[in-house]
Amino acid sequence: MTGNDHSHDHSHDHSELGEMDLRVRALESVLTQKGYIDPAALDALIDTYQTRIGPRNGARVVARAWVDPTFHDWLMADATAAIASLGYTGRQGEHMVAVANTDDQHHMVVCTLCSCYPWPVLGLPPTWYKSAPYRSRAVKDPRGVLADFGTTLPETTRIRVWDSTAEVRYLVIPQRPAGTEGWSEDELAALVSRDSMIGTRVVEVPSARSGA
Repeated sequence: MTGNDHSHDHSHDHSELGEMDLRVRALESVLTQKGYIDPAALDALIDTYQTRIGPRNGARVVARAWVDPTFHDWLMADATAAIASLGYTGRQGEHMVAVANTDDQHHMVVCTLCSCYPWPVLGLPPTWYKSAPYRSRAVKDPRGVLADFGTTLPETTRIRVWDSTAEVRYLVIPQRPAGTEGWSEDELAALVSRDSMIGTRVVEVPSARSGA
């Protein structure tokens, strides 16, 4: 895949996301009423992916890659294995590819036909990732989409759009921000957002910290 190429090979079909969401909610209600689902257990599962796991696993992966060149090289060569070595595995994350941002090239991830997403490292996909406008515009006008997120890149920086599929999911390794030399892995991980690992934002040091 080069430039903004976006070939897509899905082995499954998806209905319109809005309709699918409604069906899932209706099914949950029916199963809960029949006693098949414990609402508390379901809430706990959702909380696990939204808050406790969320993008924190991915942030750990990024931080490790920033401080450990050997791990970075492994991540670039075999992301699935490198990520699994940190204990982050599971469905939707079996076949991972990591792509690293540089001054010359910026990566962005989309799933043009549905919402394939690496749950084990990023948690639940944000609503905008599943929306039709993002899925179409990310390919046609990536700079415009980045601008919508407040991200402006130099004109000399190439933008490469990766189309996630049922077979392969991507993790963007954002650039480590300047001024973080000597920071601990935990401190670095705290800077990494979900959006930066999708490629719609860059990682920045909070002004309060950078001025310290």
